[in-house]
Amino acid sequence: MHIAEGILSPTECAVWYAAAAPFVIHGAREVVKQVKHHPENKLLLATAGAFTFVLSAIKLPSVSGSSSHPTGTGVGAVLFKPPVMAFLGMVVLIFQALLLAHGGISTLGANTFSMAIAGPWVGFAFYKLTKKLGGPDALAIFLCMVFADFSTYCVTSFQLAIAFPDPSSGIMGAAGKFLSIFAVTQIPLALAEGVLGILLFRFLARVAGPQLRKLGVLSTPADDVEQGGTVSAAKIEEGTHV
Repeated sequence: MHIAEGILSPTECAVWYAAAAPFVIHGAREVVKQVKHHPENKLLLATAGAFTFVLSAIKLPSVSGSSSHPTGTGVGAVLFKPPVMAFLGMVVLIFQALLLAHGGISTLGANTFSMAIAGPWVGFAFYKLTKKLGGPDALAIFLCMVFADFSTYCVTSFQLAIAFPDPSSGIMGAAGKFLSIFAVTQIPLALAEGVLGILLFRFLARVAGPQLRKLGVLSTPADDVEQGGTVSAAKIEEGTHV
């Protein structure tokens, strides 16, 4: 990821565009609702988009026609839930394709599906599960960031495997090869992204504590609301040492 221009056939590009379109349209509506009803969250929306743009612009060579890099989509998934990231992620991918020659317009549907749809949903599932089991905020954020990143590459591997099946072992054989190649660079990148996510949310808890509480990202007792997020920040800091 990102899959470069010309790697997929026109038919495959059309299929992935069709698969991504409903998620992106729904995400665009959610972004409009968020801005309209909660204008105080505009800076957090911008933060989620900028974080994704910067991290996913870092390219490390991987297999032919693709590359390894962090994704950053877990931040937006935690803050605003995955539908919003479908739209923000697509916008990020468009800018990268046009300005950085990273990815492509023909492969935009495939890249959006893997990085902006599948990744955020998988990461968010781990986030919610960790919170439901009573895990600390820091662990929930870490797992969201890690699995949003790594699942993106799992999906990309299968996208490439569908496009280039192994002559003897077919799609599953090709997917195994792509996954094994990606894993060399992507596992450490995903773990590093998880740590970076914790550091970012520690900062956000200090400067935007009230907004995070309204979004349900951080919880503090009602008695501590007037403390301006210091309790929430402390919870995340404590979690980093668990």
